[in-house]
Amino acid sequence: MGKSKNKKFRRPQFSAEGLPVSAVKNVEDEEEVESPADELLEKLQSPCADIREYACASISQIVKQSRAIPAFVQRDALRCLGPLLLDRSLTVRETAAGALRNLSACGGVDVCEDMVKQDILTPLTALLRECCTGFDSSSGILPKSPKDQKNLLEAVANEAVNLLWNLCECSSQALSVFNKAGLLNVLIQCIERHPHNMELALSAARCLHTVTEENAELLGSLNMAVLGGLEAVLLSSHPGMGLTLLRILAAGSVWNMKSSLPSDRQAQILSAVVATLSHCLELDAGALVPALLGAEAVRCMAGPAGADGEAREGEMEEDEEEEEGDGSMRNRKTAKRDNDFSDLLPVEKVELREAATLLEAQQTSLEIIGNLCCSDDPSDDEWEETSSSDEGELCSDSVCEGNSSLLSPLCLSAEVHSALLNHNMPEKVLKKTEFPSSAAVEVCSKNRAWNCLIKKMHRVQCRALTCLHNIMSVMDAEALGGAPALQALAEHLSNMIFSKPEIPKQEEFLEAVTSAVRSLLQIMASKNIPQCMSPEQLLRLSEAATRSEAVSIRVNALAILGITGSTLAREQGSAPSLQVIGSALLQVASKDHNMVVCGEALDALFDVFADGKEAEQAAKNIHLLPSLKALQPAFKAKLRKERKGKYSPGQLCVLDNVRINLKRFIGYLESLP
Repeated sequence: MGKSKNKKFRRPQFSAEGLPVSAVKNVEDEEEVESPADELLEKLQSPCADIREYACASISQIVKQSRAIPAFVQRDALRCLGPLLLDRSLTVRETAAGALRNLSACGGVDVCEDMVKQDILTPLTALLRECCTGFDSSSGILPKSPKDQKNLLEAVANEAVNLLWNLCECSSQALSVFNKAGLLNVLIQCIERHPHNMELALSAARCLHTVTEENAELLGSLNMAVLGGLEAVLLSSHPGMGLTLLRILAAGSVWNMKSSLPSDRQAQILSAVVATLSHCLELDAGALVPALLGAEAVRCMAGPAGADGEAREGEMEEDEEEEEGDGSMRNRKTAKRDNDFSDLLPVEKVELREAATLLEAQQTSLEIIGNLCCSDDPSDDEWEETSSSDEGELCSDSVCEGNSSLLSPLCLSAEVHSALLNHNMPEKVLKKTEFPSSAAVEVCSKNRAWNCLIKKMHRVQCRALTCLHNIMSVMDAEALGGAPALQALAEHLSNMIFSKPEIPKQEEFLEAVTSAVRSLLQIMASKNIPQCMSPEQLLRLSEAATRSEAVSIRVNALAILGITGSTLAREQGSAPSLQVIGSALLQVASKDHNMVVCGEALDALFDVFADGKEAEQAAKNIHLLPSLKALQPAFKAKLRKERKGKYSPGQLCVLDNVRINLKRFIGYLESLP
């Protein structure tokens, strides 16, 4: 292909790791194992609120075991729990929402679709509206003090928002209901509670960040109240990691709505978005995490609060062990949500919650910056499935009347390019690729409760590498600091990859680092800038990557080989190295089961052996011409057989070009003396 593919981050899907804390009560182990669905569902009909609450809380706990879910679904648990969202008791509402939240999280897409089909969104919408009305009134359902009443109301809203979030991610019908029901304003009201209840505000902000992504229908309901609410959050300057994360999520939502922003405000809002992201990345998590852990130790020595926290660490660690990562997060239907477990941590673990929130904020910042560097042009990612949504299709007259769209695709890159450079974003992103610091990893590894942050810290590094890849894909060498900066970056990546005897095998890291190396080699090759990675090192990296199950990693590996080979072909005496590269590419092109990978291998071969005496000699030595002639019929037949359903139209278009170029390249080789 000869060009980099941008990796677009999508908000990850809710998974079993994100379970509610307040709505899940302790249930005896015997009940979890036996899963007494009939008995608990019967208790949901009890006239006693305490019994209904107990039944909901028991279901919440039991369905965390996925094997228990079918027993409840088959017995119509969704229909039984739905009406309890509007129960006369607020505590029953909270635990019912928590049970449904856990069912949706652990049951996955199928259970979420069932919830939508059984109209769970009708009582859920009514519940959210009642909660928002109750925020501003002293009236209540329970005879408690106004303060207790409001706290309980916010707890109910938090569970309801998380349920809504999951449904909208898993079901397009749920997203359509969200749009038509005007729930955008409900989320803004919840976000505005941040001075009083940061947990609720963050849940609503995460949901908003998700539902505004590639949702053209929603943009028609965007109004100045929504924009004003998000701007107020962006401009907030109070201390605390919670507000830092809230501002980041607001910035991401604003960016998702960019095509509907008022034209006279776009430059100002873009500047505020990038400034918010920049400020977050300036925080030195490598120093802050150990400092927060130290502060916790001092506080625990001064009182007994720490003892309670130790008793509950096991619960949090169990959640963390199930964490799964999806480096590029392209598919909103299958990608797992990152384990944003800060709302699961014990309340007394203040410093640990702060550290977890900081890492989530920096990860999200890097994802948003990566998306800023993704063009709306589908050709920027030829091998990826093109988006079917058009964010600019619908637009509210009240907001964007006469909008010439400063942030339109024609001038988006220039505006973002300027904003990123003004805030030294390439340098800040590069700094995060050096994360996590050994000091932070060491202190967390020695503390049972804090050990769970190590994966989070490594994920920040992976996001930074992918973000760096996107930046290099859209900026020229001069904007990135010229030859010296690029050579320093090559040395940095080389140390990161080759400092250990074996190439790291973690899939998330391997995808991120191969993407970054690919973009760096490409831009250096285009400017004839020497780099420190040897062909032998790059071959080792590519060999490790081509053994990966992930298509994107194998594609990156082949592109790296193609760039390395085409650069070597210009050097005298490089024929032996070209033979090794050519043989590796031929092996993949003829044997890989995925047509996208085969196509990339062939395309790399075209680049490596396109011209030059060294390339001609190497091609003859590895019998490239007869090998390609033998491969051609099989490639055409496989493409014809698999073109329906398995690959996107964009991928098929590229594969057709490879097929045509293969025929032409064979003709070129036949013409050589």
